[in-house]
Amino acid sequence: MKTEIVERKELEKVENCLKHGGVVAFPTDTVYGLGVMWDDEEALCRLKLSKGRPENKPIPMMISSIQQIHQVAYMDEKAEQLAHHFMPGGFTMILRKKENIPDSVTNGFQTIALRMPDDSFILKLIQKIGKPLLVTSANLSGMPTGVTFEQVRNDFEGNIDMIVKGECAKGVSSTIVDVSDNTVKMVREGLLTEKEILKVWEEAK
Repeated sequence: MKTEIVERKELEKVENCLKHGGVVAFPTDTVYGLGVMWDDEEALCRLKLSKGRPENKPIPMMISSIQQIHQVAYMDEKAEQLAHHFMPGGFTMILRKKENIPDSVTNGFQTIALRMPDDSFILKLIQKIGKPLLVTSANLSGMPTGVTFEQVRNDFEGNIDMIVKGECAKGVSSTIVDVSDNTVKMVREGLLTEKEILKVWEEAK
């Protein structure tokens, strides 16, 4: 397979690649991501295989608006307060998925992780496609997370359809919080601390 290298300004090329079942690596506000259309099961399988082994844990969904969260997951007022406060940004929230999301998307889990990146390129890309993406970190199994174009190119050239050149703003993974049962459970502390998140949660109505 020939991996096409494109610039961030070539938004339509990236859009077309994803719409035709492509697996694309692109820089985000945290680290490099590896993404596919959320409802393309064949592309999702290819994404998992490109990392070196089938990925057993669910892959987060990247959205471009709070409205898209309501389309795929159940969100109470306290969770919505977190979303409005920390999105877009290095914040991933786990919620109960809605029935319209197939189990194949979440590896059988009844929850789904959602993130809105603070990156104009990706937000415009999702808006143009009109659907969320499934995006995982761009790294081979057991290897460090990709944060530079050169690193991602070394790992994935010839195994995925496209790599978007660029720089990651932070180079640190997002914080993951599970609020699917109306409590706050820290899954991974990244850019945001537990203290910051609990403060907003406790102040929410």
